[in-house]
Amino acid sequence: MLNVVIFGAPGSGKGTQSELIIKEFGLDHISTGDVLRAEIKAGSELGKIANDYITKGQLVPDELIINILAKVLDSKKDSKGVIFDGFPRTIPQAEALKKMLNERGTDVTVMINLHVDEDELINRLLERGKKSGRSDDNLETIKSRLDVYHSQTAPLAEYYIKEGKHHAVKGVGTIEEIFGFIKEKIESLRVNP
Repeated sequence: MLNVVIFGAPGSGKGTQSELIIKEFGLDHISTGDVLRAEIKAGSELGKIANDYITKGQLVPDELIINILAKVLDSKKDSKGVIFDGFPRTIPQAEALKKMLNERGTDVTVMINLHVDEDELINRLLERGKKSGRSDDNLETIKSRLDVYHSQTAPLAEYYIKEGKHHAVKGVGTIEEIFGFIKEKIESLRVNP
């Protein structure tokens, strides 16, 4: 299985590049937010437990998220692989994801880290805010989101560097150029796993 974790600061183009990776390599998309909402809507036991945390304004514990991800992964037996969106965000989550995947005879293949300079990220997000009207795309909120991203992601990038799975990709240029670098990296891994 080809399992991709995609990383990048808000505004780095993760969503756009994820769609291209999914289309090119025939991967399934696993978004923790979407998965949690689906479990809650279905009224599953895991969904009820998750909803209890959410309605109290608490974060859903890592163990519960991993259990839900495992359930989703198990339902995709014939999958060529998955792209993980929004997970992991911390080292304990990365370790739990590795354990869960290893139990299924697979692992994270690659962590793609889209690098974009801070000034460019801010400009992109401000521009997106003007076009979409998203209230969270204002300068104060953007800077706060970037601070959280940097404080949480730096250690996670180090984790994947130690695992030999981290691959930085410059997230500046045309969408096609950036995807070209990502595609080249993934294809090289598939040839030389």
